[in-house]
Amino acid sequence: MLIAVASQNFRTVTGHAGKTRRFLVFDAAPCRPPHEVDRLDLPKEMSIHEFKEDGAHPLDKVSVVIAGSAGPGFLNRMAARGVVAITTSETDPVTAIQNYLAGSLAPAAPHDHDDEEEEGGCNCNCGRAA
Repeated sequence: MLIAVASQNFRTVTGHAGKTRRFLVFDAAPCRPPHEVDRLDLPKEMSIHEFKEDGAHPLDKVSVVIAGSAGPGFLNRMAARGVVAITTSETDPVTAIQNYLAGSLAPAAPHDHDDEEEEGGCNCNCGRAA
């Protein structure tokens, strides 16, 4: 199966999946190490946040997307495209995939708004005022 990992720096699992434009794509299956097969470096208009749903999207080819955080809009849009989206506090892409396949992927850490609220709010669509 193909699994995409949100990774703005192509090294670690990153958050805000809806605005992420870079993904590591792995071929993965239980009992064997994940193998990186592709890297997506999408233009801004192809981030899920900006994508207008007119036609195919590069993430359509994967079965699962793993990210550090994702709002309900991203989760729903991926589900509508037949892609499972999951969030985690794990920062290593390979470990995240291995743990996902083993059913032991750590959930995402709670979203902390303290710093963002002091600076005028966040844009994560998590239900709190921006």
